[in-house]
Amino acid sequence: MAGFLDKERIIAGPGFNRWLVPPAALAIHLCIGMAYGFSVFWLPLSKALGIKESVKCGPEVGFFAEMFTTSCDWKISTLGWMYTLFFVFLGCSAALWGGWLERAGPRKAGVVSALCWCGGMLFSALGIHLHQFWMMLLGSGVIGGIGLGLGYISPVSTLIKWFPDRRGMATGMAIMGFGGGAMIGSPLAADLMKVFASPESVGVMPTFIVMALIYFVFMMAGALGYRVPATGWQPEGWTPPAIHASNTMITQRHVHVKNAFKIPQFWLVWMVLCMNVSAGIGVIGMASPMLQEVFGGSLIGVAAKYGELDKTQLAAIAGVAAGFTALLSLFNIGGRFFWASLSDKLGRKMTYVVFFVLGGVLYFGVPGSAAAGSTVLFVGAFCIILSMYGGGFATVPAYLADLFGTQFVGAIHGRLLTAWATAGILGPVVVNYMREYQLGLGIAREQVYNQTMYILVGMLVIGLICNLLVRPVADKWFMSDAELAEEKRLAHEKAASASTTGTSNGRPDSVSPAVVALAWAAVGIPLAWGVYRTLLSVLKLFG
Repeated sequence: MAGFLDKERIIAGPGFNRWLVPPAALAIHLCIGMAYGFSVFWLPLSKALGIKESVKCGPEVGFFAEMFTTSCDWKISTLGWMYTLFFVFLGCSAALWGGWLERAGPRKAGVVSALCWCGGMLFSALGIHLHQFWMMLLGSGVIGGIGLGLGYISPVSTLIKWFPDRRGMATGMAIMGFGGGAMIGSPLAADLMKVFASPESVGVMPTFIVMALIYFVFMMAGALGYRVPATGWQPEGWTPPAIHASNTMITQRHVHVKNAFKIPQFWLVWMVLCMNVSAGIGVIGMASPMLQEVFGGSLIGVAAKYGELDKTQLAAIAGVAAGFTALLSLFNIGGRFFWASLSDKLGRKMTYVVFFVLGGVLYFGVPGSAAAGSTVLFVGAFCIILSMYGGGFATVPAYLADLFGTQFVGAIHGRLLTAWATAGILGPVVVNYMREYQLGLGIAREQVYNQTMYILVGMLVIGLICNLLVRPVADKWFMSDAELAEEKRLAHEKAASASTTGTSNGRPDSVSPAVVALAWAAVGIPLAWGVYRTLLSVLKLFG
């Protein structure tokens, strides 16, 4: 089995269709992207024992005791720690094992990711059955988080090597899948919980089991579908652009991952990603309450502020806000592909300039649109902002490949994802605590987000400055030809002289167009279903 997963076993031969690789990456990203949608389980899990109503824990049951108690239900705030662990371990595992991934290859990393993500869900299902929250933290949070990290970065360097002519588009396609995972997984989980719910169960445990098995099939198919190009492979009819003044940001050489932390450009791009994500992720977490508190009864045609509404009216505007959240998710996903593809034309640096300048203008204008009572301007601004949030994730791998070369881009990207883990703490803290602080000062609910928007503008200004400071990497950081040859040997790549055959025996590797179409249908149909279900929620916003 180990030999079957080795990197040298998946070097593509002549005639291989590179368009088979993106659906393989999407198959994995659409599964692990369910991490974004785990909140769909919080409410039912908070009633796992009581079924109809939560069995409240007494004041003597603290957080540590809650992990082991079997006599009362978990609080939603406690369950949220699983979400936190997802992204902490995603960043840590991507940073720790990114170098191993480059040498082991995407197939082996994809298989390990499937075992961790799906195995973690099964272990969590056992934790639900035994009502042991520590098992859920270990299963989905830690083990699943490791699977997240490996699965997230597994296709990055492979896609960049297959699409040197369209780096942004290629990584945008895969990372779009991570954003779309919750769009498929959340309604699927909701439907399964309805099927499995009974007077004795909220239906979460069997839902975890079924989803783990479905995900395992898709992730293994994706991992086994990965192929890597032979050293020196290029798309037919394409030649690398010559180095001249207009594209000095794109190197043809390679930086070793061990030197990444020593290079100023790495930390500048780290700050660029951190500031872009911090601004966006804080809004994602508060999108629903923000719309409700800012516009109140006007969302349903009632001339009343949020605090003046009754329970029926509050439920109605909550439904409208759910449509707003769904609309943001569509722009988040679409932005990953749109902006990353556009970066192939604009250049990565200029694309981030657009993110920061346009994003800053939109954040600055949000309080004005709220004061004017313009729901259209408010919603439109955040849709564009969330598209750039997703676009930042999808564009950064290509930015790294331009600056540091492709040999270790997956590993360097893994280390850069620590910026995501940092932003996952920084963004929500700024938005949530500023809201609480403003409410404490007695400021009206519809105005508590104004100062927050200006703080987020400040974050984008910091990101803009860091992006403008990025320059081509100094020659001293690039590997010599001898060092590069040794790394290629360690990574089990074939010598450039043998690259024309792609495999040791030179067998053709052509694939029927029907197989390519089936591969895209396998990921496209679930994605289309997820978009359809999301659009049904969006209709509530415009109803």
